[in-house]
Amino acid sequence: MKWARRIFQNLILLGSLTFAVVLISVAVALYLWQSTDAGRLPAKTAVILHAINNNLVTLDIDISPPRIVTGGGGGGGNPLLREDMHVPVMGDVQVPVRIYRPRGEGPFPIVMYYHGGAFIEGYGDIDTHDNIVRSLAASTNSVVISVGYRTAPDYVFPTAVEDSYAALRWAEENAANFNGDHETISVAGDSAGGNIATVMTLMSRDRQGPEITSQVLFYPLTTFQDIDLRSREIYDSGYYLLSRQVMYRARDLYTPEERMWSNPYTSPLHADDLTDLPPALIITAEFDPLRDEGEAYAEKLSESGNVVRATRYRGVMHGFVSFYEVMQSGRYGMQEASSFLRQSHAGVLQESPYQLQVRQPPQGMDRVREQAEAFAIAAYLLGRTGVDLLNP
Repeated sequence: MKWARRIFQNLILLGSLTFAVVLISVAVALYLWQSTDAGRLPAKTAVILHAINNNLVTLDIDISPPRIVTGGGGGGGNPLLREDMHVPVMGDVQVPVRIYRPRGEGPFPIVMYYHGGAFIEGYGDIDTHDNIVRSLAASTNSVVISVGYRTAPDYVFPTAVEDSYAALRWAEENAANFNGDHETISVAGDSAGGNIATVMTLMSRDRQGPEITSQVLFYPLTTFQDIDLRSREIYDSGYYLLSRQVMYRARDLYTPEERMWSNPYTSPLHADDLTDLPPALIITAEFDPLRDEGEAYAEKLSESGNVVRATRYRGVMHGFVSFYEVMQSGRYGMQEASSFLRQSHAGVLQESPYQLQVRQPPQGMDRVREQAEAFAIAAYLLGRTGVDLLNP
C-alpha cells in the first residue's frame, strides 16, 4: 500500500503547490492593478476599476462575490414604501420620479435627489442611482424623491434644471400626499446631479422659494468653463470613471452655445452672488477630474458667508459613493451625508470655520477587511473570466 500512500501524498503536494501558485498569481495581479501613473491605489479601488475598465463587469452589475465575503451595506431597519409616478413640469410634459418614504404618520423631511450622468441620455437615470436614494431614505428617515429630468442631446440647457425646479415645486405643494414636511426640504445629487442640486438652491433663492434646508453634493461639476484645474489634467484619462472626452461631450450637447457656459445655473462656481444659500456638504474624491472644482466651490460658498463642510476621500475615484455596498469609503461617504442631513433637518447643525477635511482610506480592521475582500473579488473575477492573471 506504500504506492497508494505515495500517490496520495503527491496529490496533496500538487494541490498545495497549485493553490500556492494561484494565491501568488492573484497577489501579483492585484499589486499590478494597484500601480497607476497617478499613484498607488488601495486594493479595493484597484479591483473595481480593473473590472470596469476591462469590461469584466458593467457599472450596473454587482461585482461582489457572495455576501459571506463582502457583507451588506447601507439601509436601515424601517421598511420603505416605494412609488414610481410622473409629475408635471413645463407645459404638458411630465417626467418620472421615484419616491421612497418611511412607514408611519410623519410628516417626514423631504430630500430631492438629482442623479448623475453627464446630462446625457443613457449615462444615468433614476434606476442607476436607486441604491443611493434607498439608502438615504432609510438612513435619514426622510422622503427621498429621485427626479428623472430630461437630458441632452434632445433637451439642452435649461431643460434639465427647469424640470428639476418644477419637480421641487411639485414636492413642496404636494408634500401632504406622501407624508412629507413642506417646510423641511433638502437637495442632493452626484456629479452632474450635484451641479443640478446646487443650482436648485440658487433658483429657489432667486425665485423666492421653496426654502431649502440643506444641500449635499457628491463630487459635483461646478463649471463648464475652461479654467486651470490640476485634477482635470491628471485624472482625465477615463480610467477613474470620468474622462475629458465625456466632459467635453457633455458640454457640447448640454450647453451647445458658449454663452451658456458662464450662466450661474450651469457654472455656479462663477456666480456673482452666492450669498444666502443653505448649509452645504461637499464630498470629493482624490482620483477624480472634478475634485478641484468641487473644493473650489466649497471655498467660494464659505467666503460668501454660508455654512460649508467639505471632505476629500483619499484613495477613491469619481462615483465611489455609488459603490457603498462593496467599498468602505463609499459607506463612510453615505454615513457622512446621512448624518449631515439628519442634523440639518433637526436644526442642530453646528457652524464651524471652514476647513477642507481629508478622509484617509480605511484603517485598522476596516483596512484588513477591505484587503481581504479585494483579494477575494480579484480571485472571483479572474476565475470567472479566465483573463490573464498578470494583465494590468
